[in-house]
Amino acid sequence: MLLVADVGNTNVVFALYEGREIKARWRIATDPRRTGDEYAVWLMQLLELEGLGRQDIDQIIVGTVVPRAIHNLTVLAEKYFDITPLVAGQGAACWNFQIDVDNPRSLGADRALNALAAHAKFDGDLIIVDFGTATTFDAIDFNGAYKGGIIAPGINLSLDALVGKTAMLPRIAIEAPRSRSVIGTNTEDQMLVGVFWGYVAMMEGLIGRMKAEIGRDLTVVATGGLAILFDQHTDAFDAVDADLTLDGLAILAERAGTA
Repeated sequence: MLLVADVGNTNVVFALYEGREIKARWRIATDPRRTGDEYAVWLMQLLELEGLGRQDIDQIIVGTVVPRAIHNLTVLAEKYFDITPLVAGQGAACWNFQIDVDNPRSLGADRALNALAAHAKFDGDLIIVDFGTATTFDAIDFNGAYKGGIIAPGINLSLDALVGKTAMLPRIAIEAPRSRSVIGTNTEDQMLVGVFWGYVAMMEGLIGRMKAEIGRDLTVVATGGLAILFDQHTDAFDAVDADLTLDGLAILAERAGTA
């Protein structure tokens, strides 16, 4: 079985694949200081709960936007599974598609993995919207080439800045407002309207501008933790795929294994 590790700025998601099917997944807070031994204690217990052991893992791949995490995850793979892990974008796990931007090496692994998986799953030109710590908008052409995109503050970052830089505004949860009215009648409702509907307007506006610039029919794919929430309140997405980044790792590992 294949073990994938998607290291984001906020969380590390581990998933266990059999072929292209996810059999289990686990999440832990990202901490570049977490050692390979600490990962092992946590992960071995979770494998045991699934009735599995280290002998069931025969391939490991890591994709990360936190370079400092690679060493400790490599220690985890080599010490506890006797496997040299693939690293997305490197060596046998190189991207193998065109990255048509000024500095291709600056493209985050998560965005490259999204591009890889989305092109494998959907035809034609694509816009991928990924709701993570930052919200990213990426343009992929019909040949699978990465053409560029947009980086915007994630909705939680925006809320953190709003609350952290003001003296009296309270912490609120990210959720859809109870009413579709954009005129709030108390502080909490006004904040939620500003954060939620403001974010929807920003997202719809940027997608609309990208569509106009690309000028061809395309598919808009949303991924990331808040994609499902926003999909209930906008018509901007054609598809929602919560596992896009993980599936990109699985596809990359499969290609590396058959190269």
